Amino acid sequence: MTNRPTAQAAPAPAASKSIAAGLGMAIGGAIAFSGKAIIVKLAYRYGVDAVTLIMLRMVFALPFFLVMAWWAGRGKPPLTPRDWAGVVALGFSGYYLSSMLDFAGLQYISASLERLILYLGPTLVLLLNWRVKGQPVSRAQWVAMAVSYAGALLVFGVELRVAPGGATAWGALLVFMSTFSYSLYLFYSGEFVQRLGALRLGGWATAVACAFCIAQFLLLRPMSAAHVAPQVLWLSVLNATACTAAPVLLVMMAIERIGPVLTAQVGILGPLATIVMGIVLLGEPFTPWLVAGTVLVVCGIYLFSRAGRVGR
Repeated sequence: MTNRPTAQAAPAPAASKSIAAGLGMAIGGAIAFSGKAIIVKLAYRYGVDAVTLIMLRMVFALPFFLVMAWWAGRGKPPLTPRDWAGVVALGFSGYYLSSMLDFAGLQYISASLERLILYLGPTLVLLLNWRVKGQPVSRAQWVAMAVSYAGALLVFGVELRVAPGGATAWGALLVFMSTFSYSLYLFYSGEFVQRLGALRLGGWATAVACAFCIAQFLLLRPMSAAHVAPQVLWLSVLNATACTAAPVLLVMMAIERIGPVLTAQVGILGPLATIVMGIVLLGEPFTPWLVAGTVLVVCGIYLFSRAGRVGR
């Protein structure tokens, strides 16, 4: 009898270590994802265009995604033609088109505004559920969405005043279209995630996107365009590894340890990390309006996620 309390209490330290490790992975993944915009902005300083830059990123990332898909598919039945059709469609929307629009938009707007617009993705998934599936949206969710969009519009308005003209508006529109394209991936991927698993689907979908990006370069650019400055090559390697493949694995491992809800909440650090890196590495301005807009977006998405859980 005296041994039972000891046996029951023993797993507690292990559980605490697992939670701590999960939080560390979620934080690392959020910060690593945020570095993508910084690296893209740095690469643009060397005169490379979006088509070439995204091709380089995907060339270096492709081996990681192929290994990921193979690892996740060990001992499982092969993909059916229907599975492959879904993987191609999801890869096109969620990783190729979304990434291409994002890279193109970053030519015109700051990394901070780009990250805030991308962070609105969950609201678009909810609106798709509302319009396509008829799922109701609660009043609290509408209010939270309004707060988030007010913050993004505030930062957009400030950038528009600093750089008047159509470039800022065009860049913001491209990034918003990128966010919508990735939201379509999230919206339609549920069935395939259940059947294939998130890691296997993500590996194959991103591998398909790599193929699209490489094919796009071969169709639109001469091979001589691949001869870029050495700095661009190293930045692309860093983007493919530290800001693409590594955070995907970190976030997946974090979900296994602390669950998707807490992992998503830790993702709030993403916009904050982008702003700090943008100020330090890119020299982007730090203004009270940027702080206010970021606070509104982050608080709105946080309230949005809580309202969704309360509603369920």
